[in-house]
Amino acid sequence: MTNALQLGLSVAIVAVTGGTPRVVTVRSGFAVPAEHRRGDEPLPHRDALPGAPFDPDRFRTLQEGVRAVAEGLSGLSLRYVEQLYTFGDRHRDPHELFGGPRSVVVGYLALVRDGPLGGEGSAEWRDLYDHFPWEDWRDQRPPLLDGVIAPALGGWIDAAGDDGARQRRAERARMAFGLDGADWDMERVLERYELLYEAGLVVEAFRDRDLAARVDRSAPAAGGVMPRALGRPMARDGRRILATALERLRGKLRYRPIVFELLPPAFTLHQLQLVVEALSGERVHKQNFRRLMISGGFVEPTGCYESQTGGRPAELYRFRRQAIHERTSAGAIPSADG
Repeated sequence: MTNALQLGLSVAIVAVTGGTPRVVTVRSGFAVPAEHRRGDEPLPHRDALPGAPFDPDRFRTLQEGVRAVAEGLSGLSLRYVEQLYTFGDRHRDPHELFGGPRSVVVGYLALVRDGPLGGEGSAEWRDLYDHFPWEDWRDQRPPLLDGVIAPALGGWIDAAGDDGARQRRAERARMAFGLDGADWDMERVLERYELLYEAGLVVEAFRDRDLAARVDRSAPAAGGVMPRALGRPMARDGRRILATALERLRGKLRYRPIVFELLPPAFTLHQLQLVVEALSGERVHKQNFRRLMISGGFVEPTGCYESQTGGRPAELYRFRRQAIHERTSAGAIPSADG
């Protein structure tokens, strides 16, 4: 294998449409090289986050590069862009397994207002919770948690080598997934995905082991049974990057009015509430939420009304930019019980 290192850029482009959080995906072109195929390889996962190698001769900064790459692939004009983390696990890009360079990618979060996709790639909007169905608690505790995830994690816990390891696994699962009466922490998004990956309960874990086994042509394919699809898989470590983006978004709901980047200049309080709930995955108390937005100085009335509501006209508000400087810490999401 080559010792070369390739720096790449990857971006989770998020919008909210009618209460549905969505992310832009493009088509991954990876396929197992012909000389390593056995005829039984799992289908490659085509959903990927927009990304490309960083071109240092073309771009002065990484953010210039990620904007150009993302806008070129999606046809969208990015609004808010924030660097997340650098992802550099060995073999995170399967090309490395088959002689390609070691890949290190800088992940970004971008927020846009909903709009049609274009650009150079095969970009599509996907429901973000298609990838993480256990994260959406807006209607109820997801049945997937108790029906599939908890029993599967129980088997993983029981398979630990000794009592201490079993206890540590059990505590991690309990805290991450709110099991056995533990509270659900909406910000543990990445921890939950990483735990499912470590336990071999997501398709990516099986796929990555299988691909690694193919490097040695004399070695048998990875053993075990392909796990049930817990959410829609992604190419490479796309779901890990997307989980990091969702966790960052949820964390910022607590102290920064980032949700306004996803709304039009004038909006109703109901539209604002839907966006907050879409990102948090939880319902908020309607009256408490509205009281906080107005008395906290986050929004101000425009003097106009939205008449196409099917009922009483709803007042339109706008974001007060001064709120960014006036409040450095605020609970932007009141609890559902007030």
